[in-house]
Amino acid sequence: MFVKLKYFLPFLFISYGSFSQSKLNLFLTPSDTLNKPRRNSVVISEAALASITLIGLNQLWYADYEKSALHAINDNNEWLQLDKFGHVFSSYQLGKFGADALQWSGVNKKGQLIYGGTLGFVFLSTVEIFDGYSEEWGFSWGDVAANGLGTGLYIGQELLWNEQRISLKFSFHQTKYASQNPEKLGNGFQEQLLKDYNGQTYWLSVNLKSFFNESKLPSWLNIAFGYGAEGMLSGVKDIDNQLLTNTNRYRQYYLSFDVNLENIKTNSHVLKTVLSIFNTIKVPFPALEFTQKGCVFHLLYY
Repeated sequence: MFVKLKYFLPFLFISYGSFSQSKLNLFLTPSDTLNKPRRNSVVISEAALASITLIGLNQLWYADYEKSALHAINDNNEWLQLDKFGHVFSSYQLGKFGADALQWSGVNKKGQLIYGGTLGFVFLSTVEIFDGYSEEWGFSWGDVAANGLGTGLYIGQELLWNEQRISLKFSFHQTKYASQNPEKLGNGFQEQLLKDYNGQTYWLSVNLKSFFNESKLPSWLNIAFGYGAEGMLSGVKDIDNQLLTNTNRYRQYYLSFDVNLENIKTNSHVLKTVLSIFNTIKVPFPALEFTQKGCVFHLLYY
């Protein structure tokens, strides 16, 4: 199901050509008190975008497959769970976006967490119901659990520390496997970015300064723990996979450094917004890779 969202996950670039730099900076500055016009615009925009996305999914994706009664499937053994990590990441980032948008509107902390932090779980679980009514797919409790884990990671840290000390990030590189099964793994970079699980790595990026506040560590320095996998041409291991790749699928674990872009000090809310967007991506750094084959050092891993 995570792969299908590639058609609809928006990367929104809004142009404010009529604004001067100072006006744009003022516009992006979070409100200290509840700003009802801002809050209403956030709620309406999110509801409209979610509705358009769901309608689009129904017409452009699910219409190609037979309908069925609501049914569940167990896909927890597929893709060495990389698809589940995709759900955790997406739910976390959508929840963070929802809470940040309400903070910008001046909504109180409780409202941010209840109505913003749960955005990812509500939206992705709604898509899961669509899956449940499709003959080709099915409702996956594993996906729902992953959605809940991503949402819980965001909300839990806000309740415990009032900040995100541990962030979920993503990195990707193209692999040799996509050309062997482009229907499953994508044809071209954009499709492979979201379909080729062999090239995806999901990271827990931990801010060191937040845990050692009295230290002289820079506030932007993170240590990152990554998870990936290789040798996969389909969701589950099969004969064709072994014949074509001549290797078994295997898990990869990574240790690297990272940069918390949101902790870079600036008075510009324009720059803060840009840094917040790019903070979803793991900054390339040297990394150690641990697998069943041993340990490998990467001079620059992404």
